[in-house]
Amino acid sequence: MLAEIAVYTTQRVFGIPLIVYGGAFTLLCFVITAAIAILTMKGIKRFPLKWHTRMAYLSLALGLFHGIIGILAFF
Repeated sequence: MLAEIAVYTTQRVFGIPLIVYGGAFTLLCFVITAAIAILTMKGIKRFPLKWHTRMAYLSLALGLFHGIIGILAFF
């Protein structure tokens, strides 16, 4: 079932597999996590540590899910 989700292609968005969009969203979450840390260290914007931690957990969870789905796409 998860392998079917991984290679599910949507006809409305140029036929790109769903896992590509998942990977792009996961990468975006990692970039936002890093941006929170960098902006806070540079003093440009002050974010509470809990937001960086929450984004890190979300990014790691999405990364693991994306990796599992990607591996299952080959089986």
